[in-house]
Amino acid sequence: MVGAAPLRLVFFGTPEFAVPTLDALLGSRHQVAGVVTRADRPRGRGQKTSEPPVKARALAAGLPVLQPERLKDDAFLTAFAGLAPDLVVLAAYGKILTDAVLATPRLGVLNVHASLLPRYRGAAPVHRAVINGDPVTGVTIMKMVKALDAGPMVAVERHPIGPDDTSDVVERALAQIGARLLAAAVDALAAGPVPEAPQVDADATYAHRITKEDGVVDWTQPAARIHDLIRGLYPWPHAFTFYRGRRLILLGSAVAQMQAEPAGAADPAPPGTILHAAGDRLELATGSGTLVITQLQAEGRRPMTARDFLAGHPLDAGGILTPQP
Repeated sequence: MVGAAPLRLVFFGTPEFAVPTLDALLGSRHQVAGVVTRADRPRGRGQKTSEPPVKARALAAGLPVLQPERLKDDAFLTAFAGLAPDLVVLAAYGKILTDAVLATPRLGVLNVHASLLPRYRGAAPVHRAVINGDPVTGVTIMKMVKALDAGPMVAVERHPIGPDDTSDVVERALAQIGARLLAAAVDALAAGPVPEAPQVDADATYAHRITKEDGVVDWTQPAARIHDLIRGLYPWPHAFTFYRGRRLILLGSAVAQMQAEPAGAADPAPPGTILHAAGDRLELATGSGTLVITQLQAEGRRPMTARDFLAGHPLDAGGILTPQP
């Protein structure tokens, strides 16, 4: 790699996940000629317009920033071509690249994808891995092609998912892994062609975009599966349920240890039944096992521990939580 000419790069990315990769490139011997990111959007309750995290980092580094509404716009394509990239690097940009963009850099496009491809192609690989209770995920660096997340792989690294890890914890770890893997891949590509491993399309799964509707809790599911949903949808959009018409947002949970039922024990409570709601213990019946809620919030209120919540929002043992008001 010594003596290989540095590459001229253009970086495509938008959320916080992409910032470590941009930082890694800024700290490398290669030149980041510019950054392409999504347009500023209204965010939060006040709908105040704010800039994407990648834009803020790029401006702080003195880089030119392009924010096209459409990648087919002539003005954008002219400005992009004027950056004369040898290579485009993409991490969670949020739009599918056009043929014109893919064809511009002479070395193509490298993408940082937060899954072990071909598993979880698509928009929400981290959330879906946690929701599904996967024990392992990882990062794949791939060369982009026209098909969604289907290009050949140039680097892969696995990462364990702890039984209580939330999506944000996993995503932060993968962002750091992706930055390191990508920087190494760019160095290797600068020195010459790199080995590529094709994906097995027959093994592909798709990680659909997360919506608020994904958060509805089905209490007939096992406790472990509901626990995975709660941690998979943290910190957004959150799992939720209803109690007597009020929406309750579930932020933290644990699966109670299973105990053998004594002979002659009563039939188990229906799923969604409040089994215990006192002190710091909020226990709920599920389709299989008991779920302990450790943190929650009422609609429009602040997050609370179970103890603090129960002190101000009493729940009746025997009451039923429902998926609808």
